[in-house]
Amino acid sequence: MDVLSLTFQQLAEALQPRPHQLKPLRARYRRLLNGSAPASRGATGPQPADVADHWPLEADILPIVHRHVDGELTKFVQRTHDGLEIESVVVPMQRYDQRWKTLCVSSQVGCARGCAFCETAQLGLLRNLTVAEIVGQVAAARRDFGLDIRNVVFMGMGEPMDNFDNVTQAVRVLTDRCGLSFSASRITISTVGRTQGIRRLAQLGWRRLNLAVSLNAPNDEIRARIMPITRIDSMAALREALLEYPLRKCQFFMIEYVLIPGLNDAREHALELAEYLRPVKCVVNVIPYNPRRESPWPAPSEESVVNFMSWLDDAGQMCKRRLTKGRDQMAACGQLGNRALARSRPARTPL
Repeated sequence: MDVLSLTFQQLAEALQPRPHQLKPLRARYRRLLNGSAPASRGATGPQPADVADHWPLEADILPIVHRHVDGELTKFVQRTHDGLEIESVVVPMQRYDQRWKTLCVSSQVGCARGCAFCETAQLGLLRNLTVAEIVGQVAAARRDFGLDIRNVVFMGMGEPMDNFDNVTQAVRVLTDRCGLSFSASRITISTVGRTQGIRRLAQLGWRRLNLAVSLNAPNDEIRARIMPITRIDSMAALREALLEYPLRKCQFFMIEYVLIPGLNDAREHALELAEYLRPVKCVVNVIPYNPRRESPWPAPSEESVVNFMSWLDDAGQMCKRRLTKGRDQMAACGQLGNRALARSRPARTPL
């Protein structure tokens, strides 16, 4: 039985252990989810035979087949059983004197959303990842990069809201205190703005979970040119869904804004963006564009990034900058995906 897709409660309900079996079963579950090899009997104290032998548990953590290092940042690639590749990124973080790692995970191989600035979109959607494949990225990172991976962000390949059931079950597994034990406040789901998914997430009542929205434009006209989702969910509809979302008092939406030269980086764009977001409790995360392969746009200049943030600040909109990491290894925001593998497989149509 593969434990990567189950919470401990779900595992226990399936196995129906006796009371004296719960403790060793929980210990084995925790070890497997953290990427440890299955404990031999006696390695961590007595283990009832029917836990070790009659209930063969495993964590099918896909092997890491490639690593791409850019400074302290590492992109790693896992090969799926059907020959596709999952890309994840370990990002070093530091605040004051504290250091930790954030793991950027994928929810799909490819993506159906077709955003013009994104490398992953050039693949089309090849398939959704399973719960085990999502959690397996975290287990592999914990095993190979250490237990100081403290944050998980669903900002890799794919649109999480298009794989809603598997993503939310993965969150349940990640936050299970008997296993990986991540705090929900250290998990962020990023979406292109699927209002149906945002409302479904709100209904789960996970108040500590963080939500990021990839906006990237100040109005529908510009956004529709680079994000086809705008034809389904307008910016007005998106804002309405955000205003209905139950945020905690200390919580903010993260509004991701990829700054693209000549498209969305002018002063009037900053002022229009600030006005659109005025009723929304949020912080704008300005992301200097990381060019995809054969991109029609270059990366923005340092001056344009500084100016845009200054205009937002003057308009009263809180903002911060995402530091560019991994651009040289195609590991930065919007650069994930292996087109060579995608060419051999037909892409799925958008959902």
